[in-house]
Amino acid sequence: MLSIAIFYPSISFNHSLDYIVRRILNCQSLPPSTFSLPSKLNSYSSSSTYRHLYMRTINAAQLFDYESKLANEFIVSQRLKIAIVGFGNFGQFLATTLVRQGHTVLVHSRSDHFAAAKKLGVSFFQNPDDLCEEHPEVILLCSSIISMERVLLTLPLQRLKRNTLFVDVLSVKEFFKKLLLELLPSDFDVLCTHPMFGPESASDGWTGLPFVFEREHRVSRCEKFLNAFAREGCRMVEMSCEDHDRYAASSQFITHTVGRILKESMLESTPINTKGYESLLGLVENTAMDSFDLYYGLFMFNKNSLEMLEKLDLAFEDLRKQLIAWLHRVVRNQLIENGERLHQLDGSNSHALHRRAPNESALLHSSFNDVALLNSFASNNSSQSDENTKLKIAIVGFGNFGQFLAKTIVSQGHEVLAYSRSDYSDVARKLGVLYFSDVDDLCEQHPGVILLCTSIISTVKVLKSLPFQRLKRSTLFVDVLSVKEFPRNLFLQHLPHDFDVLCTHPMFGPESGKNGWKNLPFVYDKVRIGNEESRILRCYRFLDIFASEGCRMVEMSCAEHDRHAAGSQFVTHTTGRFLEKLRLKTTPINTKGYETLLSLVKNTGRDSFDLYYSLFLYNLNAMEQLERFDLAFESLKKQLFNRLHSIYRKQLFENEQ
Repeated sequence: MLSIAIFYPSISFNHSLDYIVRRILNCQSLPPSTFSLPSKLNSYSSSSTYRHLYMRTINAAQLFDYESKLANEFIVSQRLKIAIVGFGNFGQFLATTLVRQGHTVLVHSRSDHFAAAKKLGVSFFQNPDDLCEEHPEVILLCSSIISMERVLLTLPLQRLKRNTLFVDVLSVKEFFKKLLLELLPSDFDVLCTHPMFGPESASDGWTGLPFVFEREHRVSRCEKFLNAFAREGCRMVEMSCEDHDRYAASSQFITHTVGRILKESMLESTPINTKGYESLLGLVENTAMDSFDLYYGLFMFNKNSLEMLEKLDLAFEDLRKQLIAWLHRVVRNQLIENGERLHQLDGSNSHALHRRAPNESALLHSSFNDVALLNSFASNNSSQSDENTKLKIAIVGFGNFGQFLAKTIVSQGHEVLAYSRSDYSDVARKLGVLYFSDVDDLCEQHPGVILLCTSIISTVKVLKSLPFQRLKRSTLFVDVLSVKEFPRNLFLQHLPHDFDVLCTHPMFGPESGKNGWKNLPFVYDKVRIGNEESRILRCYRFLDIFASEGCRMVEMSCAEHDRHAAGSQFVTHTTGRFLEKLRLKTTPINTKGYETLLSLVKNTGRDSFDLYYSLFLYNLNAMEQLERFDLAFESLKKQLFNRLHSIYRKQLFENEQ
């Protein structure tokens, strides 16, 4: 490619010269005859009046980039002059992106946000008349739900161009669509939108986040504004305002309601947080950032919200009744069984029974001695040979959780035996586990560890059915139940005093631990361990099964575990259970918070009601948490209805005056 420098006199061969230049610029080869000068030019060559034509090549230049020019013109054509009315957190959040895209942004707010506007590079107007006289193409309403009507009434609409586009970004749509159409002159354009994200949920960008909008039939110039969000990767969802509010009553109002109930319950992080509990703490943190005015607006101006609140109330009441009914049934059965037993006993046996009770009670509170010895021995654990570190572990209760643990225990080289009332021989064979259908046969193998993986409710029955006399006197009993004081007391009451007791709780399962156990909490309490070196070492070998997989090992008393678990586990299951009764479904406009609730319902729904009931029945702190949850819900409803009552009362007095 060549560029040319041409020096020539004003002679009349411009046509030939233009032809040469065009061919060169278009990178076309020139025919040989091109450079044969016409006879007329030859006659001029000897004349002193005219100079010769000289052509020389200089550095090659780039072709003119028409595509870049067109792209630049397109970008310029997409820029808008946008006036943001209401320059709080959300207005500033949107302004940041709009300015970066090259739009001209003007702002107005009752509060003085001049410094924030200057920092963002936007013009701040204290007076709305001054703002409107700038003739913005778009009025972007970012005021609160409650103040929207007052803001609209105070805007000097007569100072705007008659074809101005009004856009709202409120969390409810149907009510304010009607309000905009009612208060705005008919020649103004209306675009109802809802960016279903904010400064917190969009801290990493807007990609994939839903942006809902509805164009009125008379809107013809809104594509430029919508493109501001589409360019950032938003998932653009066009739907009617009515459909939006119907979906938002689930995806937004329920999310905020649950978050506020949990906040009122005063949830706190614990040393044994589960993944589900962490998600609830995150939900509380996100909803707490929003004012009560926003939540009240979601309730007041969305006609579907009251129905959802009633469903939540009924679902929680139904869950509570279900718990109480199960409790009543258990207590009634126990009373009947005890009555029949006492009826069969004679007077002497009855007195003997009462005499034994104080001794049994004392045994419940016994504990192991020489705790210091356990800690001092930990440093010697690493010096043991590989053969000495392998355990013979008998898993009693070989359901899903027993199989889940067995898979990892076998992979570490330990010998695993299994027994269960159901026939799991095929599963055991695939896992490399020796399966026994007779518990006596299992115990005669003299396992060093009996690992109870039964359900909470069946633990008593299973424990009483074990032939302790067939085991070695120093056998270590370990449980993995979700409550701890109950099995601790049960072991101390029913196991021979020679047996060791280790209460544990792997706070994960086949779903949450499917990608490994790293950083997942494993809680344990060395309730009673013999003083012999071999027994202490065996306890540490068992704990090392979980430590070597990367578990976060948390040593705490059974009582402390149950106190924390009443929050981190029982509250999580309670929230998931009563939301499950609402039959929540995914919507086209799911928020991140709503996705959290759907995931919670899915995870808790995998567990049986027996497990949830056991968390309630066998953890003495659970009732307190249930009451706190109930009181928090009642308090939230009271706040909503008191606010509603005060507004209605104010309107009545104003009408009378």
